[in-house]
Amino acid sequence: MARPIYLDCNATTPLDERVLAAMMPYLTGEFGNASSRTHAFGWAADEAVTQAREQVASLINGNPDRVVFTSGATEAINMAIKGVARTHSAKGRHIVVSQTEHRAVLDTCRYLEQTGFEVTYLPVDQEGIVDLAMLETEIRDDTILVGLIWANNETGVIQPVDAIADLVRSRGCVFFSDSTQAVGKIPVSADQADLLTMSAHKFYGPKGAGALYIGSARPVRLTPLIDGGGQEKGRRGGTLNTPGIVGLGKAAEIAAREMEDDGLRVGRLRDKLQSRLLDRITGARVNGSISARLPNTINLLLPGMEVAKLIPKLPEIAISAGSACSSGSGKASHVLKALGLSDVEASSSIQIGLGRFTTDAEIDRAGELIIDRVEAEWTLSPS
Repeated sequence: MARPIYLDCNATTPLDERVLAAMMPYLTGEFGNASSRTHAFGWAADEAVTQAREQVASLINGNPDRVVFTSGATEAINMAIKGVARTHSAKGRHIVVSQTEHRAVLDTCRYLEQTGFEVTYLPVDQEGIVDLAMLETEIRDDTILVGLIWANNETGVIQPVDAIADLVRSRGCVFFSDSTQAVGKIPVSADQADLLTMSAHKFYGPKGAGALYIGSARPVRLTPLIDGGGQEKGRRGGTLNTPGIVGLGKAAEIAAREMEDDGLRVGRLRDKLQSRLLDRITGARVNGSISARLPNTINLLLPGMEVAKLIPKLPEIAISAGSACSSGSGKASHVLKALGLSDVEASSSIQIGLGRFTTDAEIDRAGELIIDRVEAEWTLSPS
């Protein structure tokens, strides 16, 4: 059987061969520890890490000295939120996030609530966008952090980051944005938030490598999440994952060069598939904003379909019913419910994520397979 058509790029992306080629020397002969400064093996690793730091900073127009390498976005998110909470608790113990954040943000906030912090979970409108007026009313004198996702991992909806940043900073709070789905797909600038996150495997790099960017326009002090050997200027202890960091850097370099063209091509394919599904499947509709959205993402309501049963009947396509982190929970998507969908509607929605290597032929084939399967399910369903 042929491998399925891969349309789950918000969960993870395939490793670009150019990224693998850049990593290979550091998985074989160049195996040194970047903290070993007394011999050539360590020097080579340190030089590679320095180059990757510059590549990552260049992608977001940032300062290499403000890049902190992590094991991925989840660690970076924990470092940002817990770091601010622990460092600034004397000022206040109130945090504001949206209801549509990734579970890594929501679970971190739930943990902080157990330790005496108060968290406000801001609602969104039917398009998945926060109301700035409501956000302003929720920021208090004791609010120390506002965390709002840049681009949603399920719907692709993009928040008005610049307007949010202006508002939050005018109130003297730290603005953190989980930019994991945005970096490498759309332009992200380091000065648009005080704290940003990224994960290499979301833009054709390896799993297990990511970064937290600590803005320099208004530097934020963070209590380290991981203590150890003083790596990353004391911000994050632990031996650096040189091959993964090199892969992250190379993926960033490629994204900086090709992101605009990738976005245009993928956006065209996305719109082609979306139009076909909306035209042929009665009652189908897009969940979330159509205009303020990542170019690769479709989240589609298929009325009357039980997606958990539909997807296994489409083995030729790799698609999702929601966030990869929650796909086995059996619960309706918290993101879609926050948009106003019922449990039944949320459970009748599919998520499609196109990528750099998606082809026209794959989109044509996937569209027909989905339409045929939905029509077959309607035929089988009792009237």
